[in-house]
Amino acid sequence: MGMTWPVHGVIGLLIGLLSIIGLAQTVAGWWLVRCFAAMARSTSAVSDTATRPPVTVLKPLHGDEPLLEQCLASICMQDYPDWQVVFGVQDPDDPAIRVVRRLQARYPAADIALVVNPAPHGPNRKIGNLINMLPAARHDILVIADSDLRVAPDYLAKLVAALAEPGTGLVTTLYAGQPAERRLVPALGAMQITHGFLPGALLARAMGRRDCLGATMCLRRETLERIGGLRALVDHLADDNVLGVLVRRLGLDVRLASTIPLTTVPETTFRALFRHELRWARTIRALVPTGFAASVLQYPLFWALVALAVSGGAREAWALFAAAWLIRGLAAAGIDRALKPMLPGLEFSCRVWLLPLRELLAVAVMLASYAGRQVDWRGHGLQADGLPPPDANTPVLRRAARTRPLEGPLAR
Repeated sequence: MGMTWPVHGVIGLLIGLLSIIGLAQTVAGWWLVRCFAAMARSTSAVSDTATRPPVTVLKPLHGDEPLLEQCLASICMQDYPDWQVVFGVQDPDDPAIRVVRRLQARYPAADIALVVNPAPHGPNRKIGNLINMLPAARHDILVIADSDLRVAPDYLAKLVAALAEPGTGLVTTLYAGQPAERRLVPALGAMQITHGFLPGALLARAMGRRDCLGATMCLRRETLERIGGLRALVDHLADDNVLGVLVRRLGLDVRLASTIPLTTVPETTFRALFRHELRWARTIRALVPTGFAASVLQYPLFWALVALAVSGGAREAWALFAAAWLIRGLAAAGIDRALKPMLPGLEFSCRVWLLPLRELLAVAVMLASYAGRQVDWRGHGLQADGLPPPDANTPVLRRAARTRPLEGPLAR
């Protein structure tokens, strides 16, 4: 298609090509989600009890979050022969304790433990909480899972099946976004997770990356001890990514389980959502700066809008913008259709008319991430750090590579 834009025609053409590159990534991500969903549906979890060893699930908690009880209840209803759930808080007045007590009464047959211990251990309070909880874990297969995950009944079975694959040291999962409320802001947050992060993570794996996606981390106790235990992570903000790196340095693989939990999007204001996504962006930029910068190519609607502005509203630019919106909308709808059989509790689907706003917000977050390294986590400031050096399991080097607290301890 020829483009004869009246203003800065060559620049407009180049920007249009960036939009086309983004559309190619969009289609590739859509196709990968379809393939993953088809594979997951055809892969049954291990059914032999002898091959389903006992599991301990560690759930660090902080506060009574939106949909918290529904999410925690889902881990108490697993179709699995023997598992334990350990919940942990660091404040004896934490309202999440009441939620745990209700679950203990609601599921009396479930093995549910609660640890209340204020010891912080380091700047990453989530890992500090896990260090306090670990002595209560009775089993050698450990699942560390975020409190805001709603999981399917075969979640543990799928994790254990993936961990049983030869050469596997760590199992993680993709996840989709579930708005806590039917409002604009949580819908935008869920769109970024389901239609941005999820296909992007599959595309990264197709290109050779083996990142740990920290909402779920499943590994053997022996593997955790070999990388230095949880204390090897307590000085890092991106504890999940560091865990994945340390496991891979043992010569073991980080595998995706064939299950996709739902993660709650609780933010109800643009300010809260922006701050949350800025924390993600600055953390990723610190870990993989080149890949992070290149990820701006995944926003074809943004580039089509830039081309439209540069071209002075040329017809070709309008046609490109319309085509980009159509393809992005079709891809998002295709992702929703592929995931729906895996996510029976998901009522949310992409709001196609919000896609331009969603991409503009994503690019604004990217630009803001270059203004500093400070991130906000539950009202506390930290600085995003990079990966540990190759021999960072030693205490001295871990201290040198640590995350630096700015305004007090991390709340979670």
